[in-house]
Amino acid sequence: MADPTHLSLAQARDALKARTLSAKELTQAHLDAIAGAKRLNCFITETPDLALSAAAGSDARLARGEARPLEGLPLGIKDLYCSKGVRTTAASRILDGFIPTYESTVSAHLLSDGAVMLGKLNLDEFAMGSSNETSAFGPVISPWRRNGDDAGIVPGGSSGGSSAAVAARLCLGATATDTGGSIRQPAAFTGTVGIKPTYGRCSRWGIVAFASSLDQAGPIARTVRDAAILLRSMAGHDPKDATSVDAPVPDYEAAIGASVKGKRIGVPREYRLDGLSGEIAALWDQGVAWLKDAGAEIVEISLPHTRHALPAYYIIAPAEASSNLARYDGVRYGLREKGRDITEMYENTRARGFGAEVRRRVMIGTYVLSAGYYDAYYVRAQKIRSLIKRDFDLAFAAGVEAVLTPATPSPAFALGEKGSADPVEMYLNDVFTVTVNMAGLPGLALPAGLASNGLPLALQLIGRPFDEETLFALAAAIETAAPKLPAPEAWWSA
Repeated sequence: MADPTHLSLAQARDALKARTLSAKELTQAHLDAIAGAKRLNCFITETPDLALSAAAGSDARLARGEARPLEGLPLGIKDLYCSKGVRTTAASRILDGFIPTYESTVSAHLLSDGAVMLGKLNLDEFAMGSSNETSAFGPVISPWRRNGDDAGIVPGGSSGGSSAAVAARLCLGATATDTGGSIRQPAAFTGTVGIKPTYGRCSRWGIVAFASSLDQAGPIARTVRDAAILLRSMAGHDPKDATSVDAPVPDYEAAIGASVKGKRIGVPREYRLDGLSGEIAALWDQGVAWLKDAGAEIVEISLPHTRHALPAYYIIAPAEASSNLARYDGVRYGLREKGRDITEMYENTRARGFGAEVRRRVMIGTYVLSAGYYDAYYVRAQKIRSLIKRDFDLAFAAGVEAVLTPATPSPAFALGEKGSADPVEMYLNDVFTVTVNMAGLPGLALPAGLASNGLPLALQLIGRPFDEETLFALAAAIETAAPKLPAPEAWWSA
């Protein structure tokens, strides 16, 4: 058999069931790929012994004809998900040495469905970033390169370890999280598929919190079908999470190949921003054409409060982060720095344990929640959030079944190229994605072409609440029509 790491997750599943490939062979091939890809810095913690043990168990189940939905399939787990008995860091020094005694609900679902965990994937510290450059364990490097240029390219953030590992064939799929675009933007930058499901579709229990009203778990994979397979296992009601919705989980894979004829797709005029890249605009137009050819009806819609989404997001998210991160004080777990008294111990621990971006957002969040500024900033941002959600509600009420937009305002950029002098420059990468989190909607990013510099470009589909099936059907139609992206050349193993 050819290199099994180049199989899609669905192809690997079928090969395992047909017994033309063993789970141990598949797992070992991925472990070998990881060992040869240290330059990408995708993994914070590798778990080869656990992986091979799980693969042996999967082979035994496969031999008995007792295969579970993900039996023997090697995955990477974003290091924001707590893994029982395995170091979990959130890419922060403040969680140094933290080994959970419990498993996050979503990763527990994957493991109980037979998935093999290869290790814990790198990310922006506490998921705060758009380029995976804020990790305490160093930046992740994308497997992609610009034409004729050896500069390291960012894989997007915060789930950059997940997107880079999937794109580099180091795992068949990966878990990720999305607070303002942290699944969809990395997927867009690396030519992979990422879906942020509806808020409440996947449990947040056991996932280190950033902004609790915005965070949502989801998968990154190489194909639309693979993402659908993973989401079915990840989703489901969890009584341990008060925001988890008790609703049936559809067979998302069954939506792949479903007809999209007659579906009304909205194209928001407000997303045609001043200065939008010509290549991005052309790709968007091409996406419209592909859906028309598939039988969909395209209608122009208005989402008038879109222009307020980014500033409102960067008030709400830091405010919630400042509250969630107050628990990291050096008392119960993780890093502890000495001090003359408990106050100084808190101060020293947080000063050394948190990186610059986390400190910046905690300070912003504390400021907007402080007396005298709460109404002026936080309350106003929440009102804008309600208006953003209403814009989408009105569009859906008028018969629109999904919305098509660009995923990012540009292709990926080089390490250190943005945000070093002005953090707002980095925040602007989220301009097309934050509305989805603010409204609690599902959003899917998928590759649709290459920029003139050779880097991937992507489209985004936004759906009605708990209608991920329509997104998968539409995404599959685009995937069929779009040119197939080549795998990035393995320069990192030279």
